[in-house]
Parts: sequence; C-alpha cells; structure tokens
Amino acid sequence: MGTLTKLNRREFLKVSAAAGGGLLIGLYLPGCDRRGAESDVGATGTDSSHPAAKVNEASFEPNAWIRIGSDDSVTIVVGSSEMGQGVMTSIPMLVAEELDADWDLVRAEFAPAAKAFTNPIIGQQLTGGSTAIRGFWDICRKAGATGRDMLVAAAAKQWGVEPDTCRTERNTVIHPKSGRKLRYGALADAAAQQPVPQNVFLKEPDEFRIIGKPEPRLDTPLKVNGEAIFGQDVTRPGMLHAAVARCPVFGGKLKSHDDSAAKKVKGVRHVVAIDGGVAVVADTFWAAKKGRDALKIDWDFGPNAKLDDKAIFDQFKQAVDSGADAHKAGDAESALGKAAKKLEAVFEVPYLAHGCMEPMNCTADVRADGCHVWAPTQAQTKTQQTAKKITGLPVEKIKVHTTFLGGGFGRRSEVDFVADAVQLSKAVGKPVKVIWTREDTTQHDFYRPATYNRLAAGLDENGNLVAWQHKIAGPSIMSRVFPNAVKNGIDSTSVEGAANLPYAVPNLHVTYAMVNPGVPVGFWRSVGSSQNAFITECFFDEVAHAAGKDPYELRRSMLKDKPHHLKVLELAASKAGWGKSLPSGHYHGIAVAEAFKSYCAQVAEVSIERGKVRVHRVVCAIDCGTAVNPNTIEAQMESAIVYGLTAALKGEINIKDGRVQQSNFNDYQLLRIDEMPEVEVHIVKSSDHPTGIGEPGTPPIAPAVANAVFAATGKPIRKLPIKI
Repeated sequence: MGTLTKLNRREFLKVSAAAGGGLLIGLYLPGCDRRGAESDVGATGTDSSHPAAKVNEASFEPNAWIRIGSDDSVTIVVGSSEMGQGVMTSIPMLVAEELDADWDLVRAEFAPAAKAFTNPIIGQQLTGGSTAIRGFWDICRKAGATGRDMLVAAAAKQWGVEPDTCRTERNTVIHPKSGRKLRYGALADAAAQQPVPQNVFLKEPDEFRIIGKPEPRLDTPLKVNGEAIFGQDVTRPGMLHAAVARCPVFGGKLKSHDDSAAKKVKGVRHVVAIDGGVAVVADTFWAAKKGRDALKIDWDFGPNAKLDDKAIFDQFKQAVDSGADAHKAGDAESALGKAAKKLEAVFEVPYLAHGCMEPMNCTADVRADGCHVWAPTQAQTKTQQTAKKITGLPVEKIKVHTTFLGGGFGRRSEVDFVADAVQLSKAVGKPVKVIWTREDTTQHDFYRPATYNRLAAGLDENGNLVAWQHKIAGPSIMSRVFPNAVKNGIDSTSVEGAANLPYAVPNLHVTYAMVNPGVPVGFWRSVGSSQNAFITECFFDEVAHAAGKDPYELRRSMLKDKPHHLKVLELAASKAGWGKSLPSGHYHGIAVAEAFKSYCAQVAEVSIERGKVRVHRVVCAIDCGTAVNPNTIEAQMESAIVYGLTAALKGEINIKDGRVQQSNFNDYQLLRIDEMPEVEVHIVKSSDHPTGIGEPGTPPIAPAVANAVFAATGKPIRKLPIKI
C-alpha cells in the first residue's frame, strides 16, 4: 500500500490520551525544538473548550492535531485562516484521507497561535501566498497515517493478530480473515498507549478515497445557520467599543486634540491617543463613532501633504530607466536595434484597495496576567508578537483566537487593527472591540502598488519575436514587510509575472526601479502577477498583431518548452471555441499566467455595449497539481475572476493632497451580480504535488478581457481600469 515515509523524530510526534477519553495526536514541525515548544506553553489554548486546552504536558507543541473521541468523532484543528478559500475543509481532507476516517464524522476547529503551526513555506503562522495546502500537504498526511497505524496496532493487540493482517475503512479497523471489526472511538484510549511508529505508508493517488472528491465544505452549515463567528460577531462580558480617528494624510501625525465635545456624547467613556490616531471608547459602536465625529483634531500632515497621482507617476517615470536587472538573457538592447520592426508601449496600473466585505476589526482583553485577542487575521504569529510588544507580557500569556474572515486578500496579513484593540484595552482596563468603518477601511489600506512600465519588442523579417525589454518602476512591498528578501535592489514580488516571462524570446531584459512615494503598499491577491500578467499578456497581443499572427497560435509556438503553460492554454482555447464564430459584436481575448507554482489560462468573451465593456463568458483552465477538493478549486477560480474583473473594469485608488479620494462602495465599486459573466472552470488532472489555488485565477482575467477589447476596437489597452 502506498509509499513508505520515514518520520523524522524532530518532525513528529506527540501522542497522548485526550481528556475525557480518546486519542490526540500532535505533529511537530522541523526546526521547532523542545525548548521552543516549552516557550509556547499556554499559547496553544484558547479556552477550556479548545482541544489544545486538554493537553497538560509542557512540551506538547503540535502543528496539526487529530482528536479522536470515544464517541467516534474526528476533530482536526487547523492552523490556517479560513477567509472563504476552503482551507477548513481541504486540510481536514488531507488528514482524513490517510487516517481512513469516516468523512461524515470529521469536524474542524481553528487552532491557536503557536510556533508549531508555522507554515513551512513562509516561516511563520500566516495564511497567504496560496501556501496552505502545498505547505501542509505532507505534514497533515503523515499525521493521519500515524493515527491510522496506531489504531491498527491497538486493534491487533486486542485480537492477538499481526497489524499487517488488518486494514482500515471509514473509522473502522477490520481483520478480514476473522471478520472482526472495531470502531475508532472504541480503540482511541488503547491507541494512545501504542508506541509511535517511526515509518508510515502514505497512499498512492489511485488509492485516494477523499482527496480529489468534491466534498461539501465543513463550514457551510455554520455560515448558513448563523453559528459562524466572524470578527465583528465577537462579544465579551463588559466589552466596550471603539472608533479611531486617523490622520487622512499618509505619514501624518497627531499634534493635538480637543475631546470636550466627544465626551458629551451619551455612552462615551474614554478618549485615548494611540499609535493609530485618537480613539473614542464607548458603550456602543454608534456612540463611539458619534464621539469620534465630534473630536477636534490638529494634525501634522508631514511631507506627503501635497502628494498626488501626477507627482507619484512623475517619480516613476524619472526612475524607470535606472532599474536593476531582474532578468537578463541575450542582448535585448542590441537585438532591438537590429530588429526589422520595433514596438514600444507604456503601461500604467493604479493603486488598488482590498475591498474586503468585512471591515477591519479586532477585540482585545488585556489584563495583568494575560492578553486575549479575537481577530479575523491571516497572521497569527504577527498578531501574537504585536500584542507582546504592546503589553510587555511573555508570549505564553498571549492567546490569539482566530475567527472566520470576511475576506482577506492579503489585507488581514497586516496587524494595524490588532494594535488598535490591544493598545486601547491596555489603556482602559476592559475588553475593547475596535471596528473600522468602510471609509476607514478604504482610506487606510495597504494598497496594491501602482506601477509605470516601459516595454519594447523586436520582430525579425519573418515576424518572429526576437527581443523583449520590460522596465518597471514602482513601490516595494517586501522592503517594508520582509526587507531581507530584497536582493540587489529587486523585490521579487514586484517583478513576478514579468521576470519569469514564459515565452521563448532569445533576448530578454527585465529591470526594476524601486520607488516608494509614501503610499503604504501590501500584498493584494496574486501580488505582482496581478498587474504584470496584464502588462505582458496585453503587450504580447500587440506583438502578435504587428506580426500578423493569431495571438493564440503565436503563444502556442513560443511555449513549446513550457508544457504546463501550453496545456492550460490549449485547454482553455479548446473549451472556449477559439477561432470559431461568435455572436455578432462578440470577441475573444486570451491570456495565460503562472502564479504560486500553478498555471492558469483564460478566454474572455466580450462585447462593447453603449461604450462599456460587457464580459459574457470566461473559460478558465487551471493546473494546480493534485486537486484536493475540486469544489474548492472551481469556487476559487470563480472568486479570483470576480476579484480580478472588478479591478480590471472598476478598480482605482486616486491620491490628492496625500489623501485617498475614494471612500466607500459608491466610488470604489465592486462587480455587481448583473455584471457577472458565465464562468466555466476546467481542472487539469494531475498527480503532482498540490500548488497554489487561492490566487492564480486572478492574473489572467484582466489581460484576457483587455485583449478581447483590443480585438473589438483595434485599440490596445495599456492602462487600468479599462476605459473605452
């Protein structure tokens, strides 16, 4: 059966009897030694009902937990955040597959913040970069396989038979020869006493019973019946509410404030200056907001008081020719000079807000003996460390309770809203819930970077693409978040989707000039690929037009050494009927992109109606390795297309006098239901290691639509949002 895998003793494992009976399995993460485990004692529990709280051993530091109850239930504790991407179902599927669990008895719970839940790809407990499944693929499967073998050993001992004469199926150990059976619940206590196996077999793909099946999401019933707790749903005894007034200009600081009028508002208890601005703390959120509106504040607007869109892009233009090399092959400059035909273009993309449906919020309760934080966060490690810095408490005294997230998209990997709540609870001595308004959330974001791009391409006398030059100027996310990741002036996230251009161009040169004008930037769904795929794929269509070639066929000819790109490209084109007749006034556009080790191609069917772009249909092909849950993959492609289409047709953050001009959904619009195209998703069958899925569907949609508009109008689209 399957493949034998050896369990590194530092990687695995701690087994104990769960309180009240049952088997509890914890999985160690490489690099987390015993000393590190002890430092997190107490950080693994959220409250007395959490499975982590049932473990009393100081050295118990799990990464993934299995709790098998005497009632036959199987509970998986998941260290990743659930923001709609389905991780609270997909990760349990990995464990349940190897455990041979009865899926009808599987439940999922949020994990606490602790080093043991570190995402091995990112290096901290953080959900982002489409890494949850690919990061925990082996870890969770080993946990399930170990639990399975221990249950088998317990049953075999009871029956007096050899373990290899037994098998497992749907929460049951079976001895085929005698016909005897035992349920996992009946074996759980005995299994906890078994020695931990040093080697376990993992199933081969053709043995999968759960992985690869379109399983319904475990969190759907909770969201339908109202039991799911999002950040804004949190309540605590004696809790107060807070609204924070923030400087409208980026980088501005508080000079002084007059709170006399605010304190006259019924229900207002405190007015507190914090790092984020000036907070009004009250009995209700509405009282806090009214009190905030009554504040008289004098701000020091700082050096960005006159910053606007023109000044920002002027900085980009001045720097674009002085960028550092991100990728260089051949001699693009010389090849462009010798080219029979040369194309040049300038592309611009704007800043974008995240537009999460649930505004930023956090609840904190800081006491002398500990701190509890309830947050819809993607970043448990950063949340815990932020609370530690503010309170001065040791990390084991800080408990992070992750709630469901009403959208993340990278915004909730930040911790500014967490700092608000912790500082205020510490100041007033009571639990405090901070809720940002929609205007706060829009105007105080960490935005997708705006960039200025200068491109050139050279064709030989036969119309072959022989040179490609791409110069990028724009802000750096990594220089703020992970500065050590910036090497030789290159932020890899700024050039992804450009430096890894898949086409076989003999002379290729990509440069990047880092310019940080003062607008805060952060990770936004698919990060640099979301804009660079638009730029490169649209310019490629311009090249195809200049060469007199079909853009799909030219892509095919230049992707012969890129089988994954080629496969999704051909699949999307075939399913969309590329080259076949369309309804009058309808046009096709195509694009392909690699992001987070997955490959996605999309064909958009578009018409121009009353001067506006109307997208009728999108055909999407995705290659993401092993498809753990096809339902999740299809939903994530649809979601990514909605998100990317919103950005392509509507998204734009404008800066004037150092301030964001957009405020709410009236002027930062999202795609409406009547604007939603038909979406058709095709998943490439694969047995490869799973790759990213939450973000790869976003990069191709903007260029696919823009290329269809180019086909319809003959005018290339070089600036977002798309305007006719």
